[in-house]
Amino acid sequence: MGELLSADTTWDHHAHPTHELLWNARGVSTVTVGTRTWTVTNHDGLWVPAGVLHAGWAPAGTWYRTAHFAVNAVPSLSPTPVAVEITPLLSHLLDRLDDQALTEASRSLTEAMILDVLKPSPDPLLVHVPSSELLHPIVEVLTADPGDGRRLSDWSEALGVSTRTLTRTFQQETGLGFREWQARLRAQHAILLLDGGLTLLEVAGLTGYTSQSAFAAAFRRTTGVVPSRFLNETFHEKPSLSETH
Repeated sequence: MGELLSADTTWDHHAHPTHELLWNARGVSTVTVGTRTWTVTNHDGLWVPAGVLHAGWAPAGTWYRTAHFAVNAVPSLSPTPVAVEITPLLSHLLDRLDDQALTEASRSLTEAMILDVLKPSPDPLLVHVPSSELLHPIVEVLTADPGDGRRLSDWSEALGVSTRTLTRTFQQETGLGFREWQARLRAQHAILLLDGGLTLLEVAGLTGYTSQSAFAAAFRRTTGVVPSRFLNETFHEKPSLSETH
């Protein structure tokens, strides 16, 4: 199933009795589970096991898709949510699963094939949001303005703690150093700005980079592709599914 959204849409925290695979035929969305937020596109989906509380958001113009799998028929790909690569083969199988004329036998076979080809995304855009009181001031500022240019040493002075303590806390809570975490947060924000129609130069400035080339290099290190390619693949490709679905 799926829908082409005519307005910005928010899904409050909810869970399903089935395993759910989310991806987009066009555009971007975000899915949040606890302190983790994934960016979902047409080449990066998200597997959400049955019973896992999750919330979502998508801007107008996003064409989101979902597929549900019964827990008694399909084993979960993972006990926790995991980003998956939406390959051309997987996309074709998911389109086939959407065919209401499929027999039960064909549907079961297609579901088994989907599970067989599902694989984790090589470059998932996942941001863990730290929850400690120590990092709260940093998180509050940077989530509101990812382009804020303060360095960890600046935060160390402002908060009265050592850079070593801040670095260790970021590593413990997110699995990343401060700069890498900040780069992921900026990339996630940049994607939403690109979806809003801003130019690469405008997005570079709003996400804290001094030039378009610096932004492109940082974006590629985080996502595996340069912004222009990501933009073309995510927003300009034609969906493979009829808009009547």
